[in-house]
Amino acid sequence: MSRIELRHATPGAGTLAHGAPGFGFHNIVGESQLIRHAVELAERVAASRRTTVLILGETGTGKELIARGIHYAGEAADEPFVAINCAAIPETLLESELFGHERGAFSGAHARKRGLLELAGSGTLFLDEVHHLPPLLQPKLLRALESRMVRPLGGDAEFAVECRIVAAAGPRLEQVVAAGEFREDLYYRLNVFSVLLPPLRDRLEDVTVIARHLLALDAGPGGTPKRLTDDAVRALHTHRWPGNVRELKNVIERAVILSGDSPVVTAEHLMIQRRVRAAHSDAAGQIAIPAEGKSLDEIEAEAILITMRITAGNQAAAARLLGISRPTLAKKLAATRERAR
Repeated sequence: MSRIELRHATPGAGTLAHGAPGFGFHNIVGESQLIRHAVELAERVAASRRTTVLILGETGTGKELIARGIHYAGEAADEPFVAINCAAIPETLLESELFGHERGAFSGAHARKRGLLELAGSGTLFLDEVHHLPPLLQPKLLRALESRMVRPLGGDAEFAVECRIVAAAGPRLEQVVAAGEFREDLYYRLNVFSVLLPPLRDRLEDVTVIARHLLALDAGPGGTPKRLTDDAVRALHTHRWPGNVRELKNVIERAVILSGDSPVVTAEHLMIQRRVRAAHSDAAGQIAIPAEGKSLDEIEAEAILITMRITAGNQAAAARLLGISRPTLAKKLAATRERAR
């Protein structure tokens, strides 16, 4: 689903940056060098109004928050911020959603529809999960980026694209490009300026900082935040956080509920001990190659099945781990199951 938001930015307090309340860089909590470097890069490009930005990072690392920060810290803060998830809209509707259409362009087009590139005006269009953009639409987006002009479906006239494009994808986008699933020229056109967001497991020093920040938010202004016990801190630092900051937020929210009237949050309230033990187990599995050898197809199939087991059958998560798109994984899974019959 696309989201169109109009906000008027005013300076906000914070140690990392400024921006609109609720959307600025100051909402990115962390003291590690990795996250500070990422925010510093985002702050720098925010001043360049039209520069295209590519944000790379695992799910839950805060890619949309960085995109909002870039928008609200820049000169176009009073203009629209428009966000769309390229994986959430059917291919048949996505072209019209992005580029718009004229009345009568296709069956059911009873009125002219303004696309998101037009609705963004002089603001920002955020393309989340851009690696899921269908192949037939990739050349059209490339042309829009290069010429800054767009023709709606069924239209004769073009209009100028005035917005900044900020795109986001998983950290293995280059592998998707190498596999031929995403146009190389579009990748380079999007990657004018890139910001890489580190996973939470690579900045564990930020975990308790973020957790305490979330507890303070829960307590509200003037309230006394719940305190993390030593065993809770140890559990937070031991967990690998595959869902990154989003997972941590959910864990803390649940812990606050489970702790009830207690002034402290314990490891038991976090409910991550079982997952911590699993992370140190042999659950990942191994691929054994016997002396007589094993075909590459067999190795690939085994790797896919192991990854599906790791992600508990979540194809989107498995695709990210394997560095391929979800449609490609679905095809390979079907072929693997067919061979197993």
